Amino acid sequence: MRVAMVVSQNTPEVVWNAFRLANIMLEEMDDVSIFLNGPSVEYEKFDSDQFSLKELAKIFTLSEGNLFA
Repeated sequence: MRVAMVVSQNTPEVVWNAFRLANIMLEEMDDVSIFLNGPSVEYEKFDSDQFSLKELAKIFTLSEGNLFA
């Protein structure tokens, strides 16, 4: 199954949850893509101890998820 997610928020919790969901879906599905649009492209700026966005993005890409910005 193929799944595409579009994220266009700059709220750290929203972007964090999108990456978390995508990583869970990668465990069960063959093809998961995330398209970062607008302010979400700068997700690395929102990285913090509470929302480890860089780590989740790294796991996503290393797990063969497709990340587009």
